[in-house]
Amino acid sequence: MFEVDNISHKLMIYAGIIMYIFGSIGNILNIYVFTVWSRTKKTSNKHSHSCRTNNSSLYLLVSSISNLIVILYPLFTRIMLDGYEYHITKHNVFIICKLRYYILHTCDVISLTCICLATFDRYLISSRKVRLRKLSTTRKQTKLILLFIICLFGIHSIPIFKYYSVSKTGYCTIISTIYLYYYLYTFQIFLHGIIPIIFLSVFGILTFKQLKIISKRKNHYGTMNFDKQLSRMLLLISLAIILSSIPYCIEQSYLVLFKKNNRQYKSYFRLYHVACSILYYTNPVTSFYIYYISTRSFRLQIHKMFCCTRNTHLVIVYRVKPITMSKQDF
Repeated sequence: MFEVDNISHKLMIYAGIIMYIFGSIGNILNIYVFTVWSRTKKTSNKHSHSCRTNNSSLYLLVSSISNLIVILYPLFTRIMLDGYEYHITKHNVFIICKLRYYILHTCDVISLTCICLATFDRYLISSRKVRLRKLSTTRKQTKLILLFIICLFGIHSIPIFKYYSVSKTGYCTIISTIYLYYYLYTFQIFLHGIIPIIFLSVFGILTFKQLKIISKRKNHYGTMNFDKQLSRMLLLISLAIILSSIPYCIEQSYLVLFKKNNRQYKSYFRLYHVACSILYYTNPVTSFYIYYISTRSFRLQIHKMFCCTRNTHLVIVYRVKPITMSKQDF
């Protein structure tokens, strides 16, 4: 049993640190790309104005910021708790339990909601019906929707500060039985599981079918090509969300329904808990790498960021060369 516990601790430490580093770097790059893409037409160039002016970029920008916050604080504290067995006391319960779970659930639900809205936006834009395309919100309306979402889930998670505390065995626990079941069904099962899985599955498939039907139509600006790439990107991130959410929801349901929220794990169940925790953070950590692999426009934007100085130099050389040649002819 001691060997299983040791494996659990080592797995959380090594996997957690790797996820922390690559997840932080990836989401910082996500924020850069989606910030560029979400600019208005006045600040965008001819080659990328089609991808910078749609609402999906704004939704994915907020999602990436939320994912970065989840990695920087909740994932870090998870490594300390499950990896290094950091002890929770009444003196640090606010930082380790109350604040941690408030940030975790607020930012995670905001991220999932933004991905759902981005998928729905792609469905509206790719529709052949004018009536549905007109339902796509303007840039100002999109910002208001995002502000409403942030305020809504921020207020909804406030009871976490009141009902989260530390148990006698040194684990974070909810002291109210009523809020415990509300927390289980609302946060863990519906907001983190059933609702995003069903929503992303339905509108992801509908968007894919619509793009498949109209894929033969050519667009001079390459908008349709970008729509297909972005839709494929959202489908892949939706699949990652589904795979990462199910094991964690099963674990939380088992603890509340059968273990009465007793967090004192046995050896093999602790290993399963660590595996579920790692899968839970897979979505915010791997989003950049899913975007990079699935979307050519995303890759070009990243390459442009690292190669901008070299490209500018090449442009100057090609502009000077014809001028010198024209003088020699005279």
